[in-house]
Amino acid sequence: MSNTRPPRNAWDPNNDFPSGLNDIINKGLSFFKKPSADGNPRNIFIIIVLLLLGVAAWSSIYTIPSDSVAVVQRFGKYLKEVPSGLHLKLPFGIDSALIVPVKRQLKQEFGFKTPGATDPYQSAPGNNGHQETQMVTGDLNAALVEWVVQYRVSDPSKFLFEVRNPSQTLRYVSESVMREVVGDRTVDEVITIGRQEIESEALIKMQTLSTKYAMGISIDQVQLKNINPPRPVQESFNEVNQAQQEKEKLINEARRDYNKVIPLALGEKDQRIREADGYRLKRINEAEGDVARFNALLTEYSKAPQVTRRRIYLETMEKVLPNIKSKVIIDTATNNILPLLNLDSGSITMKQGAQK
Repeated sequence: MSNTRPPRNAWDPNNDFPSGLNDIINKGLSFFKKPSADGNPRNIFIIIVLLLLGVAAWSSIYTIPSDSVAVVQRFGKYLKEVPSGLHLKLPFGIDSALIVPVKRQLKQEFGFKTPGATDPYQSAPGNNGHQETQMVTGDLNAALVEWVVQYRVSDPSKFLFEVRNPSQTLRYVSESVMREVVGDRTVDEVITIGRQEIESEALIKMQTLSTKYAMGISIDQVQLKNINPPRPVQESFNEVNQAQQEKEKLINEARRDYNKVIPLALGEKDQRIREADGYRLKRINEAEGDVARFNALLTEYSKAPQVTRRRIYLETMEKVLPNIKSKVIIDTATNNILPLLNLDSGSITMKQGAQK
């Protein structure tokens, strides 16, 4: 009697299954082993089973891109959201996965088309783009406004199930909001200075309506492109703009000349005033110095008139005589000397008696 026993996990059809089940399995195996009428094994059923297994494996494996998520539905009912990567689901259409790009920035264009766009709602269908741009401003003028809306899908479940065709609904919302915002402003504001304010206000109103309608969309940016008057009046409007630009140019040139000339004149004025103040202080100081000198000399003169008079005379001669080229000095007390008449204009005849 052998003591060898089969492994614990080995399959023994005589021990692991009841006899009825064993008979069924054995009959099934023998059926596939029997040759068919043409002599080949009967493996058609095996081929069908393998094909079904392949289709099941193929329909149960799916991949989600890195910028998207998948919304899984079971028999059409929302089940869950699945992040990016490789995933499994129930085959044969039991589970279905809808891929939604939540990290990709989408855009809608109004008034123009980008060639090669794959999104059918990125631009207006057919030739309706020109009709979208025709708007009436607050001062009852017409303008052609082109703009772009950039958005993202923030809530995939709301984007798929809350609103029917949310991309088309967003186009309707964007056009309605832009007409409202443009209609509150004049044509000059729309074309020139009010562009940034229009973009900000339109962005806030579009996001408010998207949240109210539960569209699952987040508006990132609203950007105005070309804003032009209607074609019949476009030439006249361009002439007005050119005249206004020329006006601004002349004003800027006048301001430039003003800023160049006026500060220079103000600087010269301040310089002249400072020079006059300096000259005034100089003359005042000189006059005060002369007065102080004269008063000091008068005091000394009152003490000794003769000595002071002689000293003043000598000091004056000391300043005057060095500037005279030729000098002739004659003593009037001398009797034997013939007086000399010197015709030289630079000579001086001094008499001794002149000091008396």
